[in-house]
Amino acid sequence: MDQLWTPWRMAYILGDKANGCVFCEKMATDCDDVEHVLLRGRTAYVTLNRYPYNNGHLLVVPYVHAPSLENLPAETLTEMMLLVNQGLAALRLAMRPDGFNIGVNLGKAAGAGIEDHVHIHVVPRWNGDTSFMSAVGETRTIPEVLDRTYQRLQAALKSMQAQPLVGN
Repeated sequence: MDQLWTPWRMAYILGDKANGCVFCEKMATDCDDVEHVLLRGRTAYVTLNRYPYNNGHLLVVPYVHAPSLENLPAETLTEMMLLVNQGLAALRLAMRPDGFNIGVNLGKAAGAGIEDHVHIHVVPRWNGDTSFMSAVGETRTIPEVLDRTYQRLQAALKSMQAQPLVGN
């Protein structure tokens, strides 16, 4: 059996597990840097995925605790898509991906890891980012720690503040 060195996972393995919704707990904190919350809107926020599919994997999460998009008000749905746009722009500026996957997994059968609180995934992709590790070993490698990715994206968002966003 091959082994991968992932020392950052030990804090999760040994740490206290949340009893409630991780997204609700994350939105209630005022420690955005610790929680990797990048942006807060009026009805939703953007955060890094703690267990990313790829570097820079963002989640756009509504403040409303609801299992599906059809349970959200139009204002929330609109703001979530505007936050997706801001996330895309920040990722393009900070990380220069070749493409993106954007999606929502509704229900366990669709791959939702957190079924009760709907969220949108924004996953940057690079040509050739599927290496032998993912193709043969069925294991994705993430070459940058979340804190560094958070810093890079925060810097990109700050540099974008003077620029108007599409849709605003």
